[in-house]
Parts: sequence; structure tokens; C-alpha cells
Amino acid sequence: MNEFWLCFVPLFVAVDAIGTLPLFLGLTEGMPRGVVRRIVIESVLTAGVVAILFLFGGRELLRLLGITIADFMMAGGLLIFIIALSDVITPGKPENEVDRKNLGAVPLGVPLIAGPAVLTTSILLLNTYGAVPTATALISNIVIAGMVFLFGNSLNLILGSAGARIISKIANLLLAAIAVMMIRRGVIMLLTELPPGS
Repeated sequence: MNEFWLCFVPLFVAVDAIGTLPLFLGLTEGMPRGVVRRIVIESVLTAGVVAILFLFGGRELLRLLGITIADFMMAGGLLIFIIALSDVITPGKPENEVDRKNLGAVPLGVPLIAGPAVLTTSILLLNTYGAVPTATALISNIVIAGMVFLFGNSLNLILGSAGARIISKIANLLLAAIAVMMIRRGVIMLLTELPPGS
């Protein structure tokens, strides 16, 4: 159970459903409740399928490309740090032009729920804690993101736009710290893998 929570917390921070909520509300503004519910289900299913496929196929892909876990840990940590830092210092997530009919899959499912930070974090956690706790924590966080979106209007009234931004910034600071930890572990792993005298 402890391993589940060790996987759950970094993935919860990486998903950042609260930080994405204002964008979701903006994209679905004026839509009927039934359409919003369909979009949420579509986004959760898309994110879940993509994340699980990457979780269990990612290591084989890395092996085919000749990339070690240490390489991926350092590169992934750097990528997550850049994503977290850009979210901390910018006023909000970019709102690009999207097809409102298909926004459940793109951009909500991928890349807003199952984005680079989530995919990178999940494969690193898989290497550290194993498949079951990582997959369970990953699916749990995707479902939680769906629930946040589904009850988004109520949560937005409680938190307010300022409250949502504050929570998002704190989450991204934690994500940046996790990224630094990943880079540090990757460097240590790389150094221990080097043969003596190299």
C-alpha cells in the first residue's frame, strides 16, 4: 500500500487536474451537461489507454532505441522540470484553437491529462516500484481528473480562479522538486553503471 502512495503523489502532481480545470471550463463553456459528460468520459478513456500503452510499452521502446533507464530518468526529469517551471512562471496553460466536437480526446485526454510529465513520471515509477502500484496509481489519477472535470463548475465556485491558480502553482513547485530528484537518481544510477577507471 505504501508503494501505491509513493506512485500516487507524483502522478497526482503531474496530472494537475486542478490547474487544468479553468482551461476545461473555458473549452466546454455553454455546452449542454450531457455533451460535457461525454467529453469527460472520452478524455478519461483516451488518457487511460495512451498512458497504459506507454507504461507497458515504453521500456521496450527505450530498449530498441538503446536508451538506458538512467538516460531516460535524467532526460525525463529535465523535461518535467521545464514543464513545471514554465507553468509556475506563466499566467496559465495555453488555450490553443481546438475542435470543440473532439476536444475529449485532444487536447483534454492527450496532452492535458496524459501529457509528457505523466508519461515520463509513470515509466520512471514503473522502474522503481513495479507495474501494479504504478498502473493502479496512474488509473486512479486519471479517474480523479475526470471527476474534477465533471464537477468542475462546483469546484471552481469553491476555489475561485485565484484558488485554482495557487493550487496549480504549488503542485508545479512540487513537480519541479520531483524532477530534480529524478535527475539526481539518474546521475547516481549512471555513475554506478560506469566501469571502474572509465
